[in-house]
Amino acid sequence: MDKKTTSRDGTSLAYRVTGRGPTVILVCGAMSTGGTVAPLAERLAERCTAVVYDRRGRGESGDTAPYAVEREVEDLAALRDAVGGDAALFGVSSGGALVLRAAASGLPVPRAAVYEVPYADHLQGGATREATYKEQLTRALAEGRRGDAVELFLRLTGLGEEMIRGARQSPMWAGMEAVAPSLAYDDAVMGDGLLPRDRLAGIGAPVLSVAGGASPEWMRAASREIAETVPRGSHRVLEGQTHMVEPDVLGPVLAEFFTA
Repeated sequence: MDKKTTSRDGTSLAYRVTGRGPTVILVCGAMSTGGTVAPLAERLAERCTAVVYDRRGRGESGDTAPYAVEREVEDLAALRDAVGGDAALFGVSSGGALVLRAAASGLPVPRAAVYEVPYADHLQGGATREATYKEQLTRALAEGRRGDAVELFLRLTGLGEEMIRGARQSPMWAGMEAVAPSLAYDDAVMGDGLLPRDRLAGIGAPVLSVAGGASPEWMRAASREIAETVPRGSHRVLEGQTHMVEPDVLGPVLAEFFTA
């Protein structure tokens, strides 16, 4: 990140801009930084001005207590102003939930796109799973058990116990623990983990909801329902892709949408 701006509450936000064309701010998901979506930004930069940033509480950006989802919407407003005052939004996973929240909040958003926001409506026992995760995550972070918080998230994503044990022994674990408190932020953005139909129904901007054809059915169903609930929603499925989507596959789809 080579640039910085300041959000309404004084939080410093680190970001980077690349490319030419319509401006798009890319929003990363949980346990991620702007660097995570940088490869996608490079692909988008062929036709768009792509902006990546570290969300508050991670990477090179600062943080200011107390947290509220509204502060992250204000972060997007500050970034929009910093890059010229007009920007579309793209978010992946829980970052997509933040994009939808921002678009529904009244923030001027010409277009928005999301990839596999993991609303659990179509997952058997999804509501109970989400409530249990929220309770256990809140307790682990309150007690300073950052490693346990990371484990909870990895289990939520479906990672097996053997792989979690391996992750704990890897060099990346310290970095994961460092951003563990931000898991509470993504949890807050996701709300109760279910699709916020009333909020989505109030979004006026065109919204593209994208899913991978090789992702679990419940995740693909959530993606479809987002498109069906937003008044100007549309839906795309990328065959062969999973939640870890390839930038070379997603990039052209997003570029087409944002330059239409």
